Amino acid sequence: MLIRQIEVFLKRTKMPATKFGRLAAHDPRFEGDLRNGRTPRPATQSRVEHFMNEYRETTGAY
Repeated sequence: MLIRQIEVFLKRTKMPATKFGRLAAHDPRFEGDLRNGRTPRPATQSRVEHFMNEYRETTGAY
């Protein structure tokens, strides 16, 4: 599930949820909305997953 992947990412990178939302989905409330039942479009989910993968590769985070 995407929200679980994001939660692990945030915990390991110590990135605030609002910063993650702005960078990954151009929406500072993205993570909170997912917790409240929002279902992202497939393109948004792909963009968010891509962001997390690229961030890990470029920063060496976890």
